[in-house]
Amino acid sequence: MEIVKKTLDRISVERIKLELLGTAYGNSTTFIGRLDPRTLLSWYLFFAIVPWFIHNRTILIGMFVLMVGMTVLSRVSSILIFILCLGLAGQVGWMFLFSMLFGGDLTSLLPLLTLTLKLSVISLASIAVFSSMDPEKLSDGLSALGVPDTFSFSLSYGYRILPTLLEEFHQILLSFRLRGRSPDRPGFLYIRVIIYYLRLTVLCFYPLMLNTAKRSRTTVEALETRGFTYGLNNRQVKKMRLSYLKLGMLDLYFIAFSILYIIWLFWFGLKFPSILY
Repeated sequence: MEIVKKTLDRISVERIKLELLGTAYGNSTTFIGRLDPRTLLSWYLFFAIVPWFIHNRTILIGMFVLMVGMTVLSRVSSILIFILCLGLAGQVGWMFLFSMLFGGDLTSLLPLLTLTLKLSVISLASIAVFSSMDPEKLSDGLSALGVPDTFSFSLSYGYRILPTLLEEFHQILLSFRLRGRSPDRPGFLYIRVIIYYLRLTVLCFYPLMLNTAKRSRTTVEALETRGFTYGLNNRQVKKMRLSYLKLGMLDLYFIAFSILYIIWLFWFGLKFPSILY
């Protein structure tokens, strides 16, 4: 009971909001954050697609080790890592449970672990890359790679407004708590408290969507007043906006290391295809 109470006390909306703000805006000084966004996006595209077509477990383990190192260099939030581990554990758990219910045995864990390795590589690559770029660099990198500017800005805007939405949710949640009544007793394993907060979360949904719609309309009007559409469709403006993007020696070293590591990993994986298990 005491462990559950301490865990609930440490998990709060304010703490999650601070972690999101630190993830979105505080990692630009890391090694990964100093790289050109085009380098990071191209690197991520490889590790987001290629693992799906690889069944060699040695190669997948090598990619996983690389992703762990990249995640450490990116200084990813512990909350994001916890959510990732929880999701992967739940994914493997229910699939293994279903396999056991339909006549499977412990040998079904082997393909599930292979799938988990693939998901882990892709998820860690996503966390390492997108937590190392602020919304502006993300939008400019996508635009420089030829992605439509409207989509790039929309993705950047959604990425930037996420902490604001969490702040809005926090305020609505506090208003419901102020006008409502919490359970008199927590119940077994704090089940009454958990149900109470789940109910408040559902009630907060409609006011949050309404306030978000109002905020989005205000943002659109402000952008149009400043000539957003004209600047979006003007090539000279786009060229000036992307002029700071340059591939440096750090990018070249990073690309060279990644290519050499992948070449060595495929050679080693083909030679020892069943390492560890």
